[in-house]
Amino acid sequence: MVQKLDLLEETPSQTAGPYVHIGCIPSFAGIEGVYPEDLGLSPIRDGARGEIVTIRGSVLDGTGWALRDALIESWQPDAEGRFPGEEGADPHVTGFCRFAADGQTGEFTLRTVKPGCVALRDGRLQAPHISLWIVARGINMGLSTRIYFEDEENGNDPLLARIEQRPRVETLIARRTGAGAYRFDIRLQGAGETVFLDL
Repeated sequence: MVQKLDLLEETPSQTAGPYVHIGCIPSFAGIEGVYPEDLGLSPIRDGARGEIVTIRGSVLDGTGWALRDALIESWQPDAEGRFPGEEGADPHVTGFCRFAADGQTGEFTLRTVKPGCVALRDGRLQAPHISLWIVARGINMGLSTRIYFEDEENGNDPLLARIEQRPRVETLIARRTGAGAYRFDIRLQGAGETVFLDL
């Protein structure tokens, strides 16, 4: 006998949910022993050249609430603007990190080396920046953005120059809060919405 399909209801769709943490950083989800250590725990190792900085922030929804289940990946060059595999790149900088917002406060922390300018093929220089990819509840597709630094020369950066609504450039700028310390909040929507990149 064939079952009537009109009685079955579609299961609600799931965005990132808890599964992204279980798969990407199992120790954060309380699952130990899957890997010797989670992939991308730090973008640097002892001996990394350059200024070591700490960036703190939150991923905020449209109401200003910090998402406590946000997972972020970062990519960056070393202090001289070189990526792993390039000639002369700092062997103590992997440039990749995977980290999560704190489950209680929703605040994330990224400790890394401040990146250098990256040269494009046409000779132009990109201002020092860190690329981010963000997933969390309510985000159907990962969001890409960048962190720039307020104490760097950002005026000639090719990507920042393409943003037509000039006040929105400020949403990509990390603010210095102390020696080697910055604040960068990511706003998903509403006033001060972060610029996201269509990659």
